[in-house]
Amino acid sequence: MPHKIGFVVVSSSGHEDGFSARELMIHAPTVSGWRSPRFCPFPQEIVLQTVERCRIRKLQLLVHQYMISSKIEFYVSESLPEYFVPYQAERFRRLGYVSLCDNEKTGCKARELKSVYVDAVGQFLKLIFHQNHVNKYNVYNQVALVAINIIGDPADFGDESNITSREKLVDHYLGHNPEDPALEGTYAGRSDYISPLDDLAFDMYQDPEVAQIIRRLDERKREAVQRERYDHAKKLKQAIADLQKVGERLGRYEVEKRCAVEKEDYDLAKEKKQQMAHYRAQVYEQLALHGLLQGESEVQRPLNLPLQPLAHASSPRCRKPVPSLPQPEDTVLENQLGEPLLPEQPVSYTLSPAPKCSAADQPPPAPGPALQSTAEALPYDERPLPAARKQPENALAEPEASEADASDARRGGLAGQPEALTEKALREASAAIDALGETLVAGAYSKTWSCREDALLALYRKLMEMPAGTPKEDAKNMLRASVFLIRRAIKDIVTSVFHACLKLLKMLLTQYIPKHKLGKLETAHCVERTLPSLLARTGDSSSRLRVAACNFIQEMALCKEVRALQLVPAYLVQPLKANCSAHLAMSQVDLLARLLRDLGTEGSGFTVDSVMKFAVRALEHRVYEVRETAVRVILDMYTRHQALVLEYLPPDDSGMRRNLLYKTIFEGFARIDGRPSHAEIRAQKRAATEEAEKQKKEEIKALQGQLAALKETQAVAEGNVSDTEKPRHQDSPGRKAAPPDVPDSHFLDNLCIFCGERSEAFTEEGLDLHYWKHCLMLTRCGHCRQVVEIASLTEHLLTECDSRDTFRRCYRCREAIPKEELPRHIQAKACSPAKSEKLANRCPLCHENFAPGEEAWKAHLMGPAGCTMNLRKTHVLSKAQAPPHGKGPTAARSGLKASSKIPTPKGGLSKSSSRTYCRR
Repeated sequence: MPHKIGFVVVSSSGHEDGFSARELMIHAPTVSGWRSPRFCPFPQEIVLQTVERCRIRKLQLLVHQYMISSKIEFYVSESLPEYFVPYQAERFRRLGYVSLCDNEKTGCKARELKSVYVDAVGQFLKLIFHQNHVNKYNVYNQVALVAINIIGDPADFGDESNITSREKLVDHYLGHNPEDPALEGTYAGRSDYISPLDDLAFDMYQDPEVAQIIRRLDERKREAVQRERYDHAKKLKQAIADLQKVGERLGRYEVEKRCAVEKEDYDLAKEKKQQMAHYRAQVYEQLALHGLLQGESEVQRPLNLPLQPLAHASSPRCRKPVPSLPQPEDTVLENQLGEPLLPEQPVSYTLSPAPKCSAADQPPPAPGPALQSTAEALPYDERPLPAARKQPENALAEPEASEADASDARRGGLAGQPEALTEKALREASAAIDALGETLVAGAYSKTWSCREDALLALYRKLMEMPAGTPKEDAKNMLRASVFLIRRAIKDIVTSVFHACLKLLKMLLTQYIPKHKLGKLETAHCVERTLPSLLARTGDSSSRLRVAACNFIQEMALCKEVRALQLVPAYLVQPLKANCSAHLAMSQVDLLARLLRDLGTEGSGFTVDSVMKFAVRALEHRVYEVRETAVRVILDMYTRHQALVLEYLPPDDSGMRRNLLYKTIFEGFARIDGRPSHAEIRAQKRAATEEAEKQKKEEIKALQGQLAALKETQAVAEGNVSDTEKPRHQDSPGRKAAPPDVPDSHFLDNLCIFCGERSEAFTEEGLDLHYWKHCLMLTRCGHCRQVVEIASLTEHLLTECDSRDTFRRCYRCREAIPKEELPRHIQAKACSPAKSEKLANRCPLCHENFAPGEEAWKAHLMGPAGCTMNLRKTHVLSKAQAPPHGKGPTAARSGLKASSKIPTPKGGLSKSSSRTYCRR
């Protein structure tokens, strides 16, 4: 089991006079710790050596309230490096670092207790302190460390795989799982359990002498449990809880005595010394009375014990002599009276927070009158460690309460009645006092958390017992007074008080208001007065309080009385503030996403406009979780309102897709619509391009074959002619006939390369006129007046036209639609879906799909059964659509598409790569 490891300070880079690093070897309420020299260079470092080689599990650092380092790094080593031992070359191994808060929120009046969980084996630990946080108190730019605690196991015994203890065997045969969450935090449930008595907060609160007694009693309690003496273990547990309060009180007395000595107020110092001696004697007498000591005379303890270096009680190497506690005889009855052992006296003075004496930088907080330990309410890591406080010079000695008063303290720290209300509280809560009574309001205002909890529970019972026939005016006054106390309790840091106020508020909304028929006005009053405070608690540093607040807000919003008012959604869609905490922003966005899924946007208070504006702003938040949740909100809204959501987002183009968030959003839209994603579309286009190239190569190969066959036929014909003429040339057998030239050089003259029509009228001017008015394969753009191919009209409108910014592509039909008509076009769903280019062509005139391929365009646009929306189609379609060479136009067109350099006719029209034609 991990425990506290003792250590010594090997070296430090420097220190201020009176604040040596060796102060870190002592844990007590009066220690001042280490401080760096004034105006020191950074980084500063400290090297610690543990009493034995160990496996470090946890490090705890108690940082100064204003001399705060911005970052502390941790290094571990098995032995000293070479600059300490010249013949050894081993270096420190870096474990990591922790960043420290600048403490501005507390006004530099509280200290941060930082716990770091590690798993490293070694005997030397090095801490490196970086540049300090700047504040008005740290005038010399120093860094300081009040205390450090090392928790771990001896490395020689750290491997538990070969140890089969009796407890492990019993757990194995009983089927107990050590990782069972029901056993988490208990001694028997986890092998890595760390005792609260080894925590740094325990030693920094406790009087050192009482702390040793508590540790002895804890050992005896474990022995009693092993021997199954459960009544005795229960009594020891109660004694430990009471002694923790005693140790905190004695520690505070010691701090006050030191402060008095620093100020040379020796009368007050003497008074505190006598007060400590009297209280300590009273404690030992009670311990002896209950059989925990054989007698007070056997415990010889000086009033001022010298502080010992840190050592774990179970480690024989570092054990130091401590005041011994005689073991009780076995004849001591285990069923003695269960009354409290130690009387607690109420504190009659307050401590002011202006530290002046350096020796008392860290006193423990003043203990309340409770008999149960505050450690049972809060984990040790979460206990506040306030900065040094001094007692006013005119403070009176604390009166001692009688034992009879202490016997009244039974539940959760409630000792007697709550303190009286101050004048300010009386003025502030006058209306609540009139409705509920001063006693109940005083309990809600009490400084004792159990009094506050009891007051809220008493108010809950009082409102539940009110009869249904109560006059409405009285019921309304009771309700408003309760809401006033709930608002105050929502801000309480104690978990049980917070849960009590949530229970009361839920009862008011779901039972009290309907029972007394108070109506929507009072429901709205409850929600409007409490919801802002509840939303603020969703940003709390405690995860339990954050979750409780978020769950309650969701439950409240779904309540039928509150849902009809539509108040909660209006708060959640408010823009996130730039300076709000990360927890608050994450909770607000998460709540909006959950309620949007539960309530929808129809009559719930959520509108498309408000939600989308909030979500788009949240996409720019600095916290990743907020941005991720905002993406989920947008996708959820798109499933309900596709066209409206698109209005709040930028266009889906390659520039916006460089932003990972918008890429995720647009691909989410595609999944919702059942469309292929951008990556899938690129893959399809790549496959279609490869298929088209393959088809082109096949067409070219076929044309080349036809041309070769034509040349062969021509050669055969010429051979026959030469055979008939051979007798006439027998005189000159050495002469050979030269092959005639193939008349291909003028093939493109008088030919339209688009529709394949040949005419003697197709001169340079005639082709211009034909392209401009009559060619069935071309059309004029209605926006820029350029002549373009009908097959490429959609791409022209989206990429080349002067008005291309006013068009967007429909994801269903893949055609160019005016931007202002696109939402209506998509919502109507009147267009027929387009198929891929491999399966079909898409006509932008008649909006129909037809067979794929280049020849299919000619048949569709020029044939009698083709496109019905081609305005250039004439009534006479009997003209020949191909030149005398048969497939000449097709070959020419295919050759044009396959080549990188496009030939142009004499008419002066040029064909660009995107098939756009301009009149000269």
